[in-house]
Amino acid sequence: MWGDRALGVAQPFRRRRIVLLSIVILALGAGAVTAGALTGGTKPLEAGPLVTSTPMPGTEPSIGPPSTPTPARAAPTVSPDPVEMPLFDRAARSLDDPSSLWVVVDKTRPLNPIDYAPTDLIDVPVPHVWSPQLRREASEATVALFAAFTAETGLALQSQSSYRSHDTQVDVYNRDVADNGQAFADTSTARPGTSEHQTGLAIDISALPGNCSLDACFGGTPQGQWLAGNAWRFGFLLRYPADKVAITGYGYEPWHFRYIGPELATEMHDTGTATLEEFFGLPAAPGYN
Repeated sequence: MWGDRALGVAQPFRRRRIVLLSIVILALGAGAVTAGALTGGTKPLEAGPLVTSTPMPGTEPSIGPPSTPTPARAAPTVSPDPVEMPLFDRAARSLDDPSSLWVVVDKTRPLNPIDYAPTDLIDVPVPHVWSPQLRREASEATVALFAAFTAETGLALQSQSSYRSHDTQVDVYNRDVADNGQAFADTSTARPGTSEHQTGLAIDISALPGNCSLDACFGGTPQGQWLAGNAWRFGFLLRYPADKVAITGYGYEPWHFRYIGPELATEMHDTGTATLEEFFGLPAAPGYN
C-alpha cells in the first residue's frame, strides 16, 4: 500500500516540474523571438563576397575629399629668334676723299689735293650776311634746318659764312695772323688746305638779327641752344665743342656746323660721340705737324 501511495504522490510532482520547465522554455523562446525582432534578425549574417560599389554617372565618390581637377598644360611657346640690328658701317664712305660727305679735315689731315674745289656748289636760298654757297645736298639740308627752326621757335637764322675756296682761305688766314699773331690765328682760323669751309660742307650760322655772331656767347642764345640740340636731325654736326679743344685743335665755335649726312649724324647723336676724330678712331689734332 505504501508503495502505491508513494508512486501516486511522485507522479503528480514530476508532472508539475515538467509543466514548469515547459513554461520556462516557452518564455525563453518568446524572449528570443522578441530580441530577434528588436535586433533585426534571428540569425547571424553570413559572410558574402566583397562587392565594390560603382558611383552613378555624374556623382562624386562618397569616400575621401573631393579631388581637384588637374589644369590643362599650356602648349609650349616658341621664343622668336632675336632680331639682329645691323651695325653701323663706319667704312661705308671714305674719310680721305675730299668729295666724300665723311671726309675728315683737321690740322693733321689736309685736303688732297690741297686746292680741292667741289663741283656741285649751288647758292643757298636762306637769309645771309655773305652770299652762301654749299654742295647741293648740304644746301638742301640747310634750307630744311632754317625752316624747322623758324617753325618751332618763331625766330630766324642767317648764314654768316659758308664755302670758301683755297685762295679765299689764304686771305682769311693771313689777315688773322697779321691782326692777332700766328699762335692765336692757329686756334681760330684753319690754314689753307685744312679748312672744312673748303669742302663746301660747312656753314657758320648766326641769329637774325645778329646776336653774338661768331662769338662763344652765341651758344647761350635761343638760336645757339636750338642748333646744338637739333642740328643732327638735319645731318649737321657741331664740329668744335667747348670740351673737345684737345681733340679738334680749335676753340669753342657754337656757330660752326659741318654737314655729314643724316645717317652719320644720327649715329653720332645716338652714341653720344661729339667729334669725327673720336667716332672714327683717328688721332687727335691739337696742332699742326
